[in-house]
Amino acid sequence: MQGRYYEEFSPGEEFTTRARTVTEADIVAFAGLSGDYNPLHTDQEFARKTPFGARIAHGLLGLSIQSGLSQGLGITEGTTIAFLGLTWSFKAPILIGDTIHAVQAVQEMRDTKKPDRGIIVFSVQVLNQKGEVVQEGSKTMMIRRKPMGSAGRS
Repeated sequence: MQGRYYEEFSPGEEFTTRARTVTEADIVAFAGLSGDYNPLHTDQEFARKTPFGARIAHGLLGLSIQSGLSQGLGITEGTTIAFLGLTWSFKAPILIGDTIHAVQAVQEMRDTKKPDRGIIVFSVQVLNQKGEVVQEGSKTMMIRRKPMGSAGRS
C-alpha cells in the first residue's frame, strides 16, 4: 500500500480507523513491556476501591493502540519522513472490554525549507463504543511531497 504525498491531503479532511477491543491481555502485556505495574492497571481489588471501580488500561496503552490503528489507515505508508511530536490529553478511562477507534483530521499543513517535504498536524480523537472521547490531541508529521516530474507536481 502506498500512502499519500503531502499535496494529496487537504485541511479538514477526516479519516476514521477500524475499531479494536482492549483486552486484559493487552494490559498485562503492556505492563510487562513498559514495567508499569501500577495497581490501578494490575490489581482488581485495589482498582475496585478507586473512582473507576475496576482496572483500567494504561493511558499510554491507549495512545499506542491509537498509533497502530492510525497506521492501519495506510494514508502515510511509505511517505512519512518523521514523526515530529504530539500533544495529548487523557479524558476518560479505557476499561477492559472497551472497543476504541480513532478519528483524525488534517488540522494544519505547512511548507518546509526543503522542497521534498511538508509538515502536517493531525488532530486526533480516540472514542469508545459509546462515542465518548477518551483521549485526544494532535500529532505532527513530516510527509514526503511527490517526486519532481511526477504527475500533479510542478
